[in-house]
Amino acid sequence: MMPIAINYDALNLVTLAPMLVTLAGALLILIIDLIKPNLDKSLYVTLTILTLFIAFGATTSVKLNSRGLFDLILIDGISVLGNLIILIGSILFIPLALTKKRFHEFSYPEFFAMFLFMIFGFQFMVSSDNLILIFVGLETASLALYPLIAMHNTKPSIEAAVKYFTMGAMAAGFYAMGSAALYGLTGSVELHTIAQVFQERIHEAGSIIPIAGAALLLLVAIGFKVSLIPFHMWTPDAYEGAPAPMAGYMSIVPKIAMMVVAIRVFSLYFDLNITLIKYVIIALAIVTTTVSNMMALVQEDVKRMLAYSSISHAGFIMVAVALDSTKGYASIFMYYGLFLFTNLGAFAMLWISRRKTARFHERYHHPYEKFAGMIHKAPIAAVIMAIFMLSLAGVPPFSLFWGKLYVISAIVDKGYYTVALIMALNSAIAAYYYLKLIVYMFLKPAIVKDGQIVYANRTLALQTVIGFAAFVTITSIFYIQPLMSYITKLIVATHI
Repeated sequence: MMPIAINYDALNLVTLAPMLVTLAGALLILIIDLIKPNLDKSLYVTLTILTLFIAFGATTSVKLNSRGLFDLILIDGISVLGNLIILIGSILFIPLALTKKRFHEFSYPEFFAMFLFMIFGFQFMVSSDNLILIFVGLETASLALYPLIAMHNTKPSIEAAVKYFTMGAMAAGFYAMGSAALYGLTGSVELHTIAQVFQERIHEAGSIIPIAGAALLLLVAIGFKVSLIPFHMWTPDAYEGAPAPMAGYMSIVPKIAMMVVAIRVFSLYFDLNITLIKYVIIALAIVTTTVSNMMALVQEDVKRMLAYSSISHAGFIMVAVALDSTKGYASIFMYYGLFLFTNLGAFAMLWISRRKTARFHERYHHPYEKFAGMIHKAPIAAVIMAIFMLSLAGVPPFSLFWGKLYVISAIVDKGYYTVALIMALNSAIAAYYYLKLIVYMFLKPAIVKDGQIVYANRTLALQTVIGFAAFVTITSIFYIQPLMSYITKLIVATHI
């Protein structure tokens, strides 16, 4: 029997290091639990954070524009930036597990193992230009995320997981159909090969219709995952039912992973000057931002308001995908890098006062009335929450002001002045519902029910994460330019 020859240069395990570290961490947690069950959750939190830090180091040390796993893995500037945001968001999220014992999902070792498996899937999504491997990464991450939501073990969380699963299945179906269409047209699932075939066939009679049709199928799949309207139906209910930190995490990390996929896929069409796809993306983005802002205005619950807010921000960013420019792509990562701290911090603030039963509303756990007079009961918490709201509204000098400024600047540079004006007006509309919460916290009299509100879920880890998020939100003016230069450098080094 002849031995199988392995081409180790083609395998290039160095490019796989960030993913392999995450996978090894997940397996290690499961093995430890098999050998010694019922260990304290602080051990699993520590192991998870250590794994993420090692993966972070591996990501920054991998050579740019290198390929591995027989050319299936692509390490370029976009994949590095996507991986860094995913890992930073995950490092911020995990300490929130150090809460009181009644939030039992964090006591299961399987929670942390599935969390690392989810990150493993996201890493594959952003680190490949192979449609099949992207799909495998997408499903790996999704199938781990659904039970993470359901493990909160309340009726709303189980409902949230089921809704997310249903919509995720629809997204997977559209993605599979779009990928199959591209394969049928080109005979390949590699995006760089598909681009070459497109360049050769674009001038053939009748070819533009199936090529554009494949793009629209993929756009629907991406729309489901990043909550573009009208594919957003699952988002408010899923965020409402999920634990607050998980809802904040869902608003950032899965979306940046899908944004990277959108950049890779639609850049093919922009290179072909198929303007229809560009205009459809811009139209969807405008509708998403505008309608979600209108819906956020009428919400009675702060958590649902933040859910519609995240939809609005996704629409705001989707415009930058259609710009097909270095500045536009760089502004996407800049925006999500800043949005990460602000939005996760805002959801973490809801986690502080979380209780098993709603006290101020029949359905909602976080109605606006709950925050009335907060400045008198918890002044530091009120000020920090106000900072997060002002940042989300784009008020200078807080972090998201710079993110919105760069996105609008990139839109103007491409000559879409009307689009830039619409986005600026939407930011002004959004300021209303963010300021509404500030008014309740600072100007409304406190509503007392069953005694004082007790911040029973407050821990040192939670306060540290919130404090760090607030620090980044406040001090962004001092590092925004070097950060943008670093992001632009990586984007320029990428051969999209």
